[in-house]
Amino acid sequence: MTKILEISRSRLHGGQQLRLQHHSSALKCDMVFGVFLPPQAESDPVPVLYWLSGLTCTDENFAQKSGAQKLAAELGMAIVCPDTSPRGTDLPGEHDDWDFGSGAGFYLNATQSPWSDHYNMYDYVSRELPALVETTLPVTDQRCVSGHSMGGHGALMCALKDPDRYVSASAFAPICHPTETPWGIKAFTHYLGENRNHWQAWDATQLVPTVTRQLPILIDQGGDDEFLANQLRPGSLEQACICTHHPLEVRIQAGYDHSYYFIASFIGDHLRYHARALELETHSH
Repeated sequence: MTKILEISRSRLHGGQQLRLQHHSSALKCDMVFGVFLPPQAESDPVPVLYWLSGLTCTDENFAQKSGAQKLAAELGMAIVCPDTSPRGTDLPGEHDDWDFGSGAGFYLNATQSPWSDHYNMYDYVSRELPALVETTLPVTDQRCVSGHSMGGHGALMCALKDPDRYVSASAFAPICHPTETPWGIKAFTHYLGENRNHWQAWDATQLVPTVTRQLPILIDQGGDDEFLANQLRPGSLEQACICTHHPLEVRIQAGYDHSYYFIASFIGDHLRYHARALELETHSH
């Protein structure tokens, strides 16, 4: 059984904000992740929202900046925040660029050396970490998934690749079509190699036609996001969903950018969206 080390514990909105460390077999390194446990978890297991963060982020950004815990405490929902890449591996060139390597795991399973030894973030966030969380913390196996930017890409991809594992999916400013955008092309070339046929399995837009079950998706996108046209490409995902009649709601939020101010402004809508899918009873407004 994997041993979990508690790094910190803070009381928050009647619940607990935890930082925990364990050794990951998928990533072959020690990993830190954050967990918010609502007060309801002290008496009964609660469902979990897995939040996948964006480029350069760690397990702490969402916990510190989103303000999500207050409503999560009311709803009775745990929030698990993995890190965004393996840590402590010090591979050649791993720390050279902010948009590749350290802090930029892209939630895929790398196939190219030296990345394939450690950069198996898909297996980590969709298999290993949930199994660990569900066997050691007071949570159920009812899972929702959401994320921001690179993490929005990860959330959509996890839900589309294995919809039976999740009750609901949402994203903020996700990288919707990474095989056709600069961030994605750079990362996929290094992690997956030059053959673009191998990239399709990690691109939400290209996964839509392959799904075994259509899980409704909610996306919020800032209208003033500097990365909207060049990197995020929500229109590509919309077209794929229209062609396959896949349920998708994209909300363009006028005046909002790519920052955590944007996330904090609409995270309540997303938590309630997931709470409805989980059939959580709530008196919050």
